[in-house]
Formats: sequence, C-alpha cells, structure tokens
Amino acid sequence: MTSHTWPMLAGGDRLPSRSLDLRQLAERSIARSIAAGVEAYDRERHLPRLAPVTPNQLADRSPEGQRRIVARLARALRAERNRGRAGHWTYDLNRHIGLRQALAAERRRLADLLAVRPKTHSPPEGGE
Repeated sequence: MTSHTWPMLAGGDRLPSRSLDLRQLAERSIARSIAAGVEAYDRERHLPRLAPVTPNQLADRSPEGQRRIVARLARALRAERNRGRAGHWTYDLNRHIGLRQALAAERRRLADLLAVRPKTHSPPEGGE
C-alpha cells in the first residue's frame, strides 16, 4: 500500500482525509472568512449595503442605537438564512456572509461600548 501525501491548503489545512471530512473543512474556511471580514469591516461603507439605515442611524454611537443596528442585522440575517434554506432564487451567499461579518463586528462594537460605559451611580456605602 502506498502512502498519500495530501496537498496543503491555505491556512495549513490538508485536503480531507478519513479523519477530517469535507464539512469540517468548509466550516473552518467559512469561519476564517467571517473572522477576516469582521477585522476589515467599515461601518460607513458596508452597513448601508446590507441593511437600510439612515445617515442619522449610522452616526448614532449610543448603546441604544447600537442595539437597534444589531437587531436589524439579526433580522436581515435570519431572513437571508430562511431564503437559503427554502432554495429561493433571491438567496445570495455573499450577502449572507456579509451579514454574518457585519453582525459579528457590530456585536463586538456593542460589547466594547458596554464595557467602557461609565457607571451612573456609585455603590451604596457601608453595605459590606
């Protein structure tokens, strides 16, 4: 029996062998693509192409405005996913990936906003 040398793919993965099936490889590839898109995400450029937002909504940096953007992106992603599952002719894989990237980036931005948000009240004194 001869041993096979599997060609390397981008990122150091080998082509599928018995231990690594094609589905796992595809999931890794998509995860890397989404992670790269999150890093390259530019809100002013990408968000208006993915979801209907006004310039005022785009400029709103408050936590409440951020939550509205995240909710809108989540609804758009859910609708796109449903179109894909249904096999609808308007489904767009690139839009689906773009929505996932934007949602992840906006969720990260919301988490950062909430982490640095100043507290509005001080803890009670003497209540140890």
